Amino acid sequence: MCNIPLLDEAQKIIDRYRDHPYCQTHGVLLPVCSNQKMNSYLKELADICGIRKNLSTHCARHTFATLTLASGATIDNVAKMLGHANVNMTRRYAKVLDSSIMRDMEVVAENMAL
Repeated sequence: MCNIPLLDEAQKIIDRYRDHPYCQTHGVLLPVCSNQKMNSYLKELADICGIRKNLSTHCARHTFATLTLASGATIDNVAKMLGHANVNMTRRYAKVLDSSIMRDMEVVAENMAL
């Protein structure tokens, strides 16, 4: 277990549903009864928005891991945030981005400069 600070937008979403009857009754943060139902909602939203990618909660985990790593977080921290016991599991979620490779090589170049 670890404490993870929420981004402002995530906190706003949670606050929006704080007094929702389903959330109150079931002791949950969002009024979603199952992962399957959430994926159904995501598919519907993708259709409405013209998004051709198959959106799912699993896709969201991949996106979170990729964006967090691309923003400079360590793979160890991302593993902890995803609840993985070992970093090798996290590597499956993380895509190596050209931007992160460029950033890392810039650091190497700075460190090697005399």
